[in-house]
Amino acid sequence: MPADRIVAVVNDEVITLFELRTRLDLALTQLQKQGTPLPPRDVLERQMLERLVIDKVQLQYARDTGLRVDDAQLEQALQRIAANNKMSLSQFRAALQKDGIPFAKFREDIREEMTIARVREREVENKIAISEGEIDNYLSDDSAKGSGREEYEVAHILLRSPESASPEQIQKLKAKADQVLERLRKGEDFAQLAAAYSDAPDALKGGNLGLRPLDRMPAIFSEVVVKLKVGEVAPMLRSPNGFHIVKLVSKGGGAAIPAVQQTHARHILIKVNEVVSENDARHKLTVLYERIKNGTSFAELARLFSQDGSASKGGDLGWIYPGDTVPEFERAMNQLPPGEVSQPVQTPFGFHLIEVLERRVQDVSADRQRAAARQVLRGRKMDEAYQDWLRQARDRAYVEIRLEER
Repeated sequence: MPADRIVAVVNDEVITLFELRTRLDLALTQLQKQGTPLPPRDVLERQMLERLVIDKVQLQYARDTGLRVDDAQLEQALQRIAANNKMSLSQFRAALQKDGIPFAKFREDIREEMTIARVREREVENKIAISEGEIDNYLSDDSAKGSGREEYEVAHILLRSPESASPEQIQKLKAKADQVLERLRKGEDFAQLAAAYSDAPDALKGGNLGLRPLDRMPAIFSEVVVKLKVGEVAPMLRSPNGFHIVKLVSKGGGAAIPAVQQTHARHILIKVNEVVSENDARHKLTVLYERIKNGTSFAELARLFSQDGSASKGGDLGWIYPGDTVPEFERAMNQLPPGEVSQPVQTPFGFHLIEVLERRVQDVSADRQRAAARQVLRGRKMDEAYQDWLRQARDRAYVEIRLEER
């Protein structure tokens, strides 16, 4: 077995050949399961190294800005993953080990995935602004009213350009994109070329964005997709992020926009301040959590301890629409089945215990239609904004690639 060596330096950290080959072997297994024709290994190796660099840049940014996923949050996520596989956590651990996957490594991989998701949420999703005028235009458009909207399954390849790319760099990237487009037009497999060349996070899924109505995809795609026949590849697209190649995989009549799901929830809030530290707040709620598990009334404890206007109502928040609460609260609430109490959840307001009482689906009022429209428009902008943020973060980092060194 060859000695391990450094294949890239990213700021103050390194990526080793062992890390690269471990991730590459997992990717190859995934591609084989999907039935995707495999790109040459050296091409996929270069692509995978760039993805490791991008991940490392985001994890370093999280570390440097104080964003972390603590053990309690990680444990909750692992329990959900096990439950989704219809196993207890101990059964899931045994199944991973049987497949040759060390649980400690899997655990830290999930922590990193969660950290990157939080970086995206904080740095991109929470900063997307939607004007009232955009909402008016969206609601006045017949296609937004939801009656039998057509849905489009789109796959894409992104060749990302650096933030301050020179004309020569842009020309070189365009030539590469032209070559990929030409290979597609000669009949080569789109998923294989996406895995080999795309800089988008979904490259190993063949660049497939899934089935979406036009209003849930980037505007640059929606404008050309309506003109394509199924199986057809669009002329190359240019955006601030680089060059895009888009293929229409399939299309079909979509259902009407579903009514909105509401959640009836209650909570207990302990605020963090000069007197109460994060550890104090978390500990206090952990004690209350155990008391609830042992039969003490949630509502009674909320009245006694919650530092929130809902305390007098036993912590009852009433019916909550999507977007009514901060993302951290909504994410934790959405993962709870009715009747279950969360572990302590941190938000900008402090720490919460959350219980979902029931859920229902309701038609939306005019105000809620505007809120739903805002969410749709945010979704439309999100992918492009994230790619833009990634490009800037990658360009700010010191990156030295040593893959070719032997």
